[in-house]
Amino acid sequence: MKMKKLGRSDISVSEICLGTMTWGRQNSEADGHAQMDYALDQGINFFDTAEMYAVPPSAETYGKTEEIIGSWFRKTGNRDRVVLASKVAGGGRPWVRGGRGVDGPSVREAVHDSLRRLQTDRIDLYQIHWPRRGHYHFEGSWDYNPYQQNRDEVLPNILDVLETLGDLVKEGKILEIGLSNETAWGTMQYLRLAEQQGLPRIQTIQNEYNLLRRYYDLDLAELAFHEDVGLLAYSPLASGALTGKYLGGVLPPGTRGAVAGSLYRNNEYTEPAIRAYIELADKHGLDVCQMAIAFCLTKPFMTSVIIGATTMEQLRTDIAAAELTLGAELLDDIQQIFMRYPRTL
Repeated sequence: MKMKKLGRSDISVSEICLGTMTWGRQNSEADGHAQMDYALDQGINFFDTAEMYAVPPSAETYGKTEEIIGSWFRKTGNRDRVVLASKVAGGGRPWVRGGRGVDGPSVREAVHDSLRRLQTDRIDLYQIHWPRRGHYHFEGSWDYNPYQQNRDEVLPNILDVLETLGDLVKEGKILEIGLSNETAWGTMQYLRLAEQQGLPRIQTIQNEYNLLRRYYDLDLAELAFHEDVGLLAYSPLASGALTGKYLGGVLPPGTRGAVAGSLYRNNEYTEPAIRAYIELADKHGLDVCQMAIAFCLTKPFMTSVIIGATTMEQLRTDIAAAELTLGAELLDDIQQIFMRYPRTL
């Protein structure tokens, strides 16, 4: 398993990261423990979670995933073998601090609660799960809407959050910081304010990246290259859509699409692209899931690809993608499909 640095920090993480968001909803505590045991044996030292998990989010499942990780740390004593990432939830859900948006006090409260659930004294990478402003990640936008945000409110909030994160770093409760579902402009504001104020530097961005959604290829890729803010790619299989199991509007029982009651990634725009990628994998004798994950690993801005599985068979398949090398012909074929279907979601 290849290792990479988290940004400009001294922390090295495996290029495959174990995602955990199904634990406590689709997966039991025993399932989660088994996945962590297996991942560690395969050389994966990087686990990602969030206070909001399990998903789909609800008051009943809030914090359950962190509790499962915490019980595994207590049972195995493996805390020091793991680089642990977690996230503070944004606003809008009444069961999370009354729905309040991210600010300094909410970050401190969230960290303390996560440390308790995780049964640890530190979080190695602490991330802002989504910004306190509207933007394209969750609005389904096809262009920029300046009326979703007020610069005079955004910048003081970023500084407030950064100052609190800086205090938590000094206290040893978190080691490094990152963003999630963030834009190039937002990331640069964090970097600028950190440099100006002598505050902790953003090391990573955790955004969606897969064959169907490749926003990071442009401005964020340039930012990552020059500023050493690597991508932690979530949903490398587009929430399972790239497997083809949702084609034709099917929602197989027990899948994420069925549990959530819908799957926005499956529509008349995505299906032709999904079918093309599946046919390409078949042409080259590859598992489409492994091809999709291996493709993510080819990108120069990639720090780690976050995989999630509800079965051990899925987990074994996804981790084995790290051993796959995609040739120039296959990569060119992928690019040709992408040029036909550049924006499917």
